[in-house]
Amino acid sequence: MNNQTVALLVIAVYLAACLWAGLRPSKDQSDSATGFIAGDRALGPLLMYFITGATIFSAFTFLGMPGWAWSRGASSFYILSYGVLGFVPFLFLGPRAARVGKHYGFVTQAEMIARRFSAPYLALILALITLIAFVPYIVLQMRGAGVLMRLASGGALNDAQGIAIVYGVVAVYVLKSGVLGVGWTNVLQGVFMLVLAWGLGLYLPSLLHGGIGPMFEKIAAADPDFLLAPGRTKSGTPWNWAEYSSFVLVSMIGFTCWPHLFMKAFSARDERTLRKSVILYPSFLLFQVPILLLGFAAVGFQPAPRDEQDVLPHLLLSLDLPAIVVGLFCAGGLAASMSTGDALAHGGASIAIRDGWVTAFGKKLSPHRERTLVRWMVALLLVGCWLATIRYGTRIVDLLVFAYGPITQIGPVLVAALLWRRATAKGACAGLICGIVISLWLTIAPELRPWPLHAGLYGLTANVLVLVLVSLATQSRNPKADEEFLAIAARSDGT
Repeated sequence: MNNQTVALLVIAVYLAACLWAGLRPSKDQSDSATGFIAGDRALGPLLMYFITGATIFSAFTFLGMPGWAWSRGASSFYILSYGVLGFVPFLFLGPRAARVGKHYGFVTQAEMIARRFSAPYLALILALITLIAFVPYIVLQMRGAGVLMRLASGGALNDAQGIAIVYGVVAVYVLKSGVLGVGWTNVLQGVFMLVLAWGLGLYLPSLLHGGIGPMFEKIAAADPDFLLAPGRTKSGTPWNWAEYSSFVLVSMIGFTCWPHLFMKAFSARDERTLRKSVILYPSFLLFQVPILLLGFAAVGFQPAPRDEQDVLPHLLLSLDLPAIVVGLFCAGGLAASMSTGDALAHGGASIAIRDGWVTAFGKKLSPHRERTLVRWMVALLLVGCWLATIRYGTRIVDLLVFAYGPITQIGPVLVAALLWRRATAKGACAGLICGIVISLWLTIAPELRPWPLHAGLYGLTANVLVLVLVSLATQSRNPKADEEFLAIAARSDGT
């Protein structure tokens, strides 16, 4: 049995386990949109922990993070920085959202915002923003899966074939089990990623450098500045603290704003479960530490990889490791890709139907019909992103940085909706549009930025200013409904 066959068998066993974990809970939810999208609002602490944890750690973690550590040194620490801080806003916003969600029956973020401002058109705008951010993020996951399947097969499978196999499995369990399928596969994938990351993260530095301490000593002796924050830019020049901090800030705000994560406020069993998930979430960041160690282990390795996102695959192939180790690494990378890709596909489809159709246009659907349309949208989204990956697939890190710019613009509207009585629909709409346009414009044309800061931060600043000024200059559409909404959001359930 050759090496490629062994590696592919390991992956086949992993995919079969995912399929079993994803299909098993289908009988435990109602045959309705609420069951498919929000798990009948009954997700317990275990599912909430792994959905919030495993969902975030994507293909970028296994391919992008080691590349940053290898090529840019200490600049990769920004990922740990925003990860630790990322769910802090949710500690304050999540319980408020859960209260109004339970009272009004919300299952999506945009549905909540549209109700707060009595403006259904906001749901359509937010659905479009979500898809703008979700498509490149799903492409990122598929791109990573394609690379890993090509590696495991020794080139026998091209990217298109590898992605089709992996995301065919994702499609089956998401279409069958909805959010519970996503949740239980995330448990399996999360445990698998944690064990594998720490195993490889300790093994490779020991193999190549005699241990973690000697590894960092060698790097510091060869290039003392490499391990000093804020690190370096892509071109190798020093990265300044202003840009580093702007990346942390935008990513931290965007973290809470991701609709597929924010939706879990409507899925939790109660507020206590929600708060536990937020407080325990940073422990999942322990998974990122060994991944960074793998990137640093490749520093000085010869022959050097051609590209930063190929660091780990290149290292594993060059070391001539046992095929089962290569297969396990690839399966771990696929776990990272799938645990994010399935949540994005499920969340994106739910948002497109619930917000872009039902809420925005007032189209009444039966629970069963809505569930059916969401399923069709899942399939359409996965096929569309597969085609986009094959045609336009680009650098994994660049895709992640782009995705955070637009999604961060939802932050001011969320805060205003849940905390500021004076906020109006016109203010929210004007701020969103202004923030999105500026963020995308400066992402496409970075030379137009007056200072080297994340494009999303410029958009965010304009967003807040416009939201405040326009809100102060306009009137609420339904002041009485606003008061009722905010009173429910502020009401504690005693947990």
